[in-house]
Amino acid sequence: MIRRIININQEKCNGCGLCADACHEGAIGMINGKAELLRDDYCDGLGDCLPVCPTGAISFEEREAAEYDEEAVKKRMEERKREKSIINNKQGEKLPCGCPGSQSKAIKRDSILENKPNRVELNVKRNVSNLEESVSALSQWPVQIKLAPINAPYFDGAKLLIAADCTAYAYAKFHEDFIKGHITLIGCPKLDEGDYSEKLTEIIKNNDIKSVKIVKMEVPCCKGIERAAIAAMKGSGKFIPWQVVTISTDGFIIE
Repeated sequence: MIRRIININQEKCNGCGLCADACHEGAIGMINGKAELLRDDYCDGLGDCLPVCPTGAISFEEREAAEYDEEAVKKRMEERKREKSIINNKQGEKLPCGCPGSQSKAIKRDSILENKPNRVELNVKRNVSNLEESVSALSQWPVQIKLAPINAPYFDGAKLLIAADCTAYAYAKFHEDFIKGHITLIGCPKLDEGDYSEKLTEIIKNNDIKSVKIVKMEVPCCKGIERAAIAAMKGSGKFIPWQVVTISTDGFIIE
């Protein structure tokens, strides 16, 4: 049948993933860093994805396409929910891959330094002039949004840092200025599939979060992590103090 359906210009697409997040039918996916229409019958032709595209890469076209299949979409969304339920594993529970690195734990820095004096000695051998700056300020594991458990003890009374993962590489004093005193969650809205807002909503809703700090890069695709965090705070129904910090690509705070 001939009907209205979206068209994604691959040359204009910058891979931000905002369209995939905005599509409630799961019709758009990120493939090799670009947005693509996964199946014609997933697209309802309403265009929720159009207004969020920062580059104007999405438009409508009239062409031969399979009819919108609501049942197929429902099945697709159920599959996505099952995938998310695997990611939202309970505290201490391993993912299906069996990776022990996905287990949740709090990190006690004082205990590490007391029980591992060789780490201090190693820093001295490496001529580190300021030992305090050489010690990580990370206080929990895991840090990836998709791997973090919803109900972990370290979320109770936490100051939450939600950061785009590139920020830690761009800003030299990231541990000292941002991670210290916070529970840290990171993600990349451009490269990670799906929307963070649902997971973040559950974390904020089910825990006593005291504040939220969002740190993102100045690039357009990083707006996605800010959108997700703000949507999560709204969805939680809580009033929480929050702040957005933007880092330039050359490593400076610009707002």
